[in-house]
Amino acid sequence: MTDAGETTQIKAYPMPRPQPMHPPREYAELRQQCPVARHLLPSGRPVWLVTSHEGVRTVLADPRISSDRTHPGFPLPYEVADPEVLKKLFRFSQSLIGLDPPDHTARRRLLISEFTARRMQALRPRIEEIVHGRIDEMLAKGSGADLVQELALPVPSLALSELLGVPYQDREFFESRTKIQINHNSGLDERARANGELMSYLDGLVAAKEQEPGDDLVSRLIEKNREQGQLEHGELVALVALLLIAGYETTANMIGLGTIGLLDNPGQLAVLMADPGTAPQVVDELLRYFSISDTAGSRVALTDVEICGTRVPAGEGVLALGLAGNWDPAVFAEPERIDVRRDARRHLAFGHGPHQCIGQNMAKMELEVTFTTLFRRVPSLRLAVPSAQLRYKDDANTYGVYELPVEW
Repeated sequence: MTDAGETTQIKAYPMPRPQPMHPPREYAELRQQCPVARHLLPSGRPVWLVTSHEGVRTVLADPRISSDRTHPGFPLPYEVADPEVLKKLFRFSQSLIGLDPPDHTARRRLLISEFTARRMQALRPRIEEIVHGRIDEMLAKGSGADLVQELALPVPSLALSELLGVPYQDREFFESRTKIQINHNSGLDERARANGELMSYLDGLVAAKEQEPGDDLVSRLIEKNREQGQLEHGELVALVALLLIAGYETTANMIGLGTIGLLDNPGQLAVLMADPGTAPQVVDELLRYFSISDTAGSRVALTDVEICGTRVPAGEGVLALGLAGNWDPAVFAEPERIDVRRDARRHLAFGHGPHQCIGQNMAKMELEVTFTTLFRRVPSLRLAVPSAQLRYKDDANTYGVYELPVEW
């Protein structure tokens, strides 16, 4: 077993991408030479990078490795000296994804029935209506558009607004606050202000539904909580905030990147067009290939723990890099190639273990409907500029594109 003290060369994380569609070169080098390696975050704090598929799964399933964002050793990219500021910044995270069992298990149980495959399939006709409606509006405006603004952002925003019972006319408010919170370049004061404004808005929304419930997830969550008595009002608000933030930006980014991936690989797109029944397999492969939330596997070791033969000391941060794991050739042959015929179901885009994304059924269904409908209705769709010239979100927690100009 390799000991932490034997590590002599410490490099910085994150590393730049050699090209927009590929992960940093260092991921493959680390996976081959040292799949559990010590690096430095921008804050100067050490962190252990885990880059193999096996290693990522091990970290995400190990109860000795915590998701608590307020733990002093948690691998934040920036330093927060005031613990009260830290609590405010991660109030929504500590409602679910920042909790460990048994608290995490109990709260997840409140939500699990809302995101079953059966319930999501029941939503499918409405998602289809939303996608068709957005494409109708896009086509009516002419022969070109920014697909991010016309389709990628509105589809998950509309779907999530209806599911949660959030007025869609308020989408610009929560979209702008979400973008600030996930941008690496946002200052602490700016993050705290955006977080406070979002929480204040949702506090009013939840309070209104407590008085007058509707037919939506938030109202049902309030009723379940009344029966079980798990959450205080503020904790309920934080949980709703998490659902809103986690379910919107990620799906929007995948719609944009997935469209680029298919347009840049017409042979793969032809498979989907020849048989729309392959959509679930196509979506799994796109999720594997892009793995947009690479730092979702941020953790901290609660005790000394061995990961793939390397000892990580208690109190040190761990990054289980899903993108690196999803490009592990030991699991996915020729990972640098989009191959929609491959079985990519073991991908780590939704994580693994107790914290595996609770909304994955909804996200996959939205992606399946969007891709099949878009390319069927706009078969001449093409990029207006080469994909290499687009502006990619290198400064955000979830990868994507800022604009996606297309023509038809």
